[in-house]
Formats: sequence, structure tokens, C-alpha cells
Amino acid sequence: MIIAQLLMRRNGCWGCIIMNKLENLIQRLCPDGVEYKNLGEVVAFNRGTAITQKDIQSGDIPVIAGGQKPAYYCNTSNREGQTIVIAGSGAYAGFVSFWDKPIFVSDAFSVDAKSDVLVTRYLYHFLLNEQSNIYAKKKGSGVPHVYGKDLANIKIPVPHIEVQREIVRILDNFTELTAELTAELTAELTARKKQYEYYRDELLDYTEKRNIKFKPVLELFDFKNGLNKGKEFFGKGVPIVNFTDVFKNRWLTGDMLKGRVDLSQLEVERYSAKRGDVFFTRTSETQEEIGMVSVLLDKVENCVFSGFVLRARPKTELLLAKFCSYFFSTTQVRKQIIQKSTFTTRALTSGPKLSSILVPILPLEEQQRIVDILDKFHSLVTDISQGIPAEIEARKKQYEYYRDKLLTFKQKAV
Repeated sequence: MIIAQLLMRRNGCWGCIIMNKLENLIQRLCPDGVEYKNLGEVVAFNRGTAITQKDIQSGDIPVIAGGQKPAYYCNTSNREGQTIVIAGSGAYAGFVSFWDKPIFVSDAFSVDAKSDVLVTRYLYHFLLNEQSNIYAKKKGSGVPHVYGKDLANIKIPVPHIEVQREIVRILDNFTELTAELTAELTAELTARKKQYEYYRDELLDYTEKRNIKFKPVLELFDFKNGLNKGKEFFGKGVPIVNFTDVFKNRWLTGDMLKGRVDLSQLEVERYSAKRGDVFFTRTSETQEEIGMVSVLLDKVENCVFSGFVLRARPKTELLLAKFCSYFFSTTQVRKQIIQKSTFTTRALTSGPKLSSILVPILPLEEQQRIVDILDKFHSLVTDISQGIPAEIEARKKQYEYYRDKLLTFKQKAV
């Protein structure tokens, strides 16, 4: 196999031994190739159960919803372990996770093998392999959604059960090795992020400083909720600022806006997004995703914004756009935003809820000085093309390379 040669070249005798065993298994157990089946034939997609604030109590059972980490903890479970979960909605819709202990699946769904033809961990590694395709199947005009029925036609190779187990052993070992190699790098990156957040919070904390004038958000911005349209209007038309754009980016440029929506000129004018506008995520499954801020730095022709986003349009020229981005991202302001949001089945914020937050009014030259300092910190932490983030990305890509190769088989003739 080509894979064996690659592993031998990169990993020496270790690669030779493990790949020879796998190759022998495949030749012995799948001599005519491997059958590919629709995912829906061999797994069941089981939706989670809605959970409200009153159901969330102290406990150690993770509540899995729309994020990469548990949203909450509770005292009861609805899955008992060895469970694959795909986040159903939110900024991380389509994210695949594996749990070997009891969990409570909420705004997500589990993927369960229907019979003995699939090893659960093999299915997990395969779904990671297909994750980019899962992300491509996201739906929704604002907060993205992924549904099990949309994944049912994905083709999965189903080799002999012993071949699956050997692939799982290889990939699990590789995952463990990769985790060990990246642990130190991740710890260093985490330390850098904390250092950046510390200096950002310190630079922008004026609560005990005298001679600083403050104005409430209400005096500085006009708020407006975004547009809501049927899914048939999306995919073509004018640029739109979506929930995910705001959630993942502290500022936006025209080339970052990939979403499009078909609108009338009146709607474009009513829901316009202009350079200097500040946007907040307005509603989500968890309070931690509420009020994430981003600012539009470019003039984007006919740009609009989603109903899952709250627009704050400056009334004055007292604040620099990037200064707003950094200030509203500070720990102290994020706490206020979360405290002022409401939560029933979803978290929600609004202009009136944010209106009393106090903003320091500094000379524009001082704002620019702070922005310049924080831009340097931000680049050190987030630029994937350099330093520690690049090393971590390289480890991830290495695992993905081998995983994708190990899950590619000659297809059995029908």
C-alpha cells in the first residue's frame, strides 16, 4: 500500500510494522475490496431532548448542545456512554465529539450504529474525516443548523470488523501521541491568550481611573434587529453579515462575508450594514455565545445583516471601530452582557438590555494607541501562519492526513 510506504518514510519501523499488519488484514479479509453503504443504512440519528434553565441543576453530567464543550452540567443523562454526538445548531453546528461516559444530549443528535457491522470508534474517526462535508450541509439563514437526515446519503466504507478495529487502534494511538506532542504547545498558547486578555482588560479598565468621562451605550449607538427571510432567499444576492461571521471574528472585511441573500432595494436600505457598524450576536443556545462583538471595517456595497445579529450604529464620531471591538470583548463587559441577557429555551439580548453599559470616552489618539498595542497581541495569538498556532495546526493536519488515507479503500464491485 502507498500508505505503508509513507508511514515507513515518516515514522520508520513503527510505520512499517503497523501498516504491514493492516495491509495483511485487508488482503485476507477484504480481498475483493470494501463495500460502501449510505450512512443512513448503518446508523440511526437520534435527536437530543430540549432542556431549559430550570432543568439545569448542579451535577457532573455534561449537557451537550451546540458548542464544542459542554454547555452546562446536570444530574440526569439520556445517553450512557460510547456516544458520538454532532452539534445541531449554533456557531459550531456540525462539530463531532465522542463521549465515553454518560451525557445529556440537548440541542444536538447522537449517531448510533444500528448493528455489529460498525465499530463505534471507527464511525467516529470516519465522521471526523467527513466533517468538512458535514459543515457544507449546514442550513439556516442566521444561526446554522445540521440535521441527521441531511447526512444519511454520505457514503461510508464498511470493511471487515477486524480491519475497523485495527484502524481504530492505529488512529487512537496516533491521536494520543498527537495530544501529547501538542499539549505543551497548547499550554503555551493558552498562556499567551491569557496574557493577551489580561493586558486587554487592564488597558481598557477605567473603573478606578479619575478624569475619564463615560457615556452609556444608549447615547452612543442606535440599535436594530436584523432581517429574517425564508431559506429560499439565501445563496445569491447581496452580502450579509451572519451570526457565524460575528461570533468568530472581532472585526470584518468585505472579503470575509461569504453569505448572500436576495432582497428588495427597500430591504437593503432598512437592514443596511455600513462601515463602522458594531454587531452583537443576539440569540443562541447558550449565554456564552450571546453578545459576541464584531465591527465592519470596510465599505461593502448593499451589505445587510441577519436577524440573529444585533446592529449598533454609532451616533457620534467619538469612538474608533476597532476600539469598540476590543472594549466590548473585555472580560468585565462580557460579564455585563451575559448578566443582562435572558434565558428560557434560548439566550437573548437586545439594545435596551445593553443600553446602560458605560463606555469610556478617550481621545482618538489614545484609542488608536491602545488599538495598535492590542493588534500586535492579537496577531501573535491568532495568526495561524506563524508561531505556536502554526505548530498546533501542523500536528492536526498530520493526524488528518493519515486518518484520511487509512479510511480510503478500493471499492468492492457490486
